[in-house]
Amino acid sequence: MNGFQPALADLDHVLAHAEGVLTELRKERIFLTGGTGFFGKWLLAALAHANARLGLDLGITVLTREPETFVARHPNFATNAAFAWVRGDTRDFAMPKGHFGHVLHAATATLAGDSPQALFATIVDGTRRVADFARTAGAANLLFVSSGAVYGAQPAAITHVAEDYRGAPDCTLIDATYGEGKRAAETACAIAAREGGLAPKIARCFAFLGPGLPLDAHFAAGNFIRDALRGREIEVASDGTAVRSYLYPADLVIWLLTIMMRGVALRPYNVGSDRAISIGELAETIGRHARVSHRVQKAPGTAQPHRYVPDIARARSELGLEVRIDLDDAIARTLSWHRSLARPALIATGASPRGIAHTHF
Repeated sequence: MNGFQPALADLDHVLAHAEGVLTELRKERIFLTGGTGFFGKWLLAALAHANARLGLDLGITVLTREPETFVARHPNFATNAAFAWVRGDTRDFAMPKGHFGHVLHAATATLAGDSPQALFATIVDGTRRVADFARTAGAANLLFVSSGAVYGAQPAAITHVAEDYRGAPDCTLIDATYGEGKRAAETACAIAAREGGLAPKIARCFAFLGPGLPLDAHFAAGNFIRDALRGREIEVASDGTAVRSYLYPADLVIWLLTIMMRGVALRPYNVGSDRAISIGELAETIGRHARVSHRVQKAPGTAQPHRYVPDIARARSELGLEVRIDLDDAIARTLSWHRSLARPALIATGASPRGIAHTHF
């Protein structure tokens, strides 16, 4: 098992469009939470590739609850000299010593794995703890990976929700715990900026499709890819009218690093694609690429379809960010990656690991 490794073309895509940002990280120490998740593994892979290709001499410390489990599953990361592993929970981890130039807080939790109370506490208290660490470590940049869930239900009249929309989740609903947690965590960033002299950057992430996305979780795109890979009919367990948009993770990495290095503090940036597609159309498109059929299980409803699509004009105009890998290409790349997992490792690694720091939860 070589662990998670994107295609070389995807890693080179990140280099091609983020080289300027990456070179600004030369010889820096970076602290990353959430490094074992979907976003985090893409960030680790891209940073490892850039480190090798550009000679950046990076030091990347990754906070995770179970470092031994992660490095056992991902030996390509474990043997990379750029990485160090710290055991801990975002809410109370023992802070590593020394200066860290950049802190990237991508850790989160979901109702699928935590109680509502634990989920909310993990998001909010974890962000406060990470902000305290960023101040102690003298970090120039703190990136908080937030979510489009902070906007609540997207009104039917708004095709693409912008950062200045003042909607919010219904705070009386348990399903709103994640969105309300992210909203409160953004407030925690504002407090840290006022009281701690930090300059937090905020990335509000929407939906994504690409290698590494869980195939058996609550992500429709992942479930459709799973069915397609098995050569069976793609089942849409709804009326298929909900509207989403999907950004490929190689583009996601470019966006997150650019926002961290060049975004305006406490000025949120939506992160995602602005190409809207219904869930039914997504199933059809994936089925066409994989040459399998699809089926909508339920008849179309009469209610207004739920939308979750960002306006990304701010990221485009202020940071020059673009959706460079379109949805059809994203689907093709994802299917190809899953079908070729037996390829040799493509991620450059160093000579030896920096080891695991055993700290408390």
